[in-house]
Amino acid sequence: MGLTVRDLPVSERPRERLQRLGVAALSQQELVTCVLGRGGGGESVLVTTQRLFQQFGSIAGIANASLEELAQLRGIGLAKAVQLQAAFALGKQVTTVTTDDPRDVTDAASALAIVEPRLRNQPTEQVIAVLLDTKHRLIRVATIASGSLNASLIHPREVFHEAIRARAAALILAHNHPSGDPTPSPEDLTLTEQLVAAGHLVGIPLLDHLIVGRSRSISLVQEGVVPCE
Repeated sequence: MGLTVRDLPVSERPRERLQRLGVAALSQQELVTCVLGRGGGGESVLVTTQRLFQQFGSIAGIANASLEELAQLRGIGLAKAVQLQAAFALGKQVTTVTTDDPRDVTDAASALAIVEPRLRNQPTEQVIAVLLDTKHRLIRVATIASGSLNASLIHPREVFHEAIRARAAALILAHNHPSGDPTPSPEDLTLTEQLVAAGHLVGIPLLDHLIVGRSRSISLVQEGVVPCE
């Protein structure tokens, strides 16, 4: 059965951590554990969650798995597969356009009006993509990654997978710096260069990369740091 939730100190159990610290403090595995609630097939929910990530590779892999693929995994079954797909579907609906979002994204200011409320004061790094149509009107905002911004969490294929699914004609990437300082890191610049190159290949240009800090934000286009489209 492996490690169970009851084996953990009360303060380290996912539900208790969520109650005390909020959802932003939990890892992706802890959030999935909360969604599943209990294990199945005679094993701990912690083991089931670990198997999900091993089988599908990432939270994006789990989200994109079919109901049948999820249900076949030991410890999941049809009921928990439905719970997972419902949770991911609700998450996607939250990232759709809200009535407060500007419909036309014509410059960095209008893009920041969309991303700053979502990213400012977040305790961990969040990466989102503003997906636009041919007239630079907002289609939706897609969550790309949550946690530490590194090669394992953010990759051009994840960004453009969302853009292609939305039939976007262009996109703007945005992420926050929990430290409060929006100065781009070398990794930020490298990622932007990769996205510019990938955008040329797939025909979905990157229009800008926005970095949101505590009191100010940076547009890499306006800064002239990277020549985006």
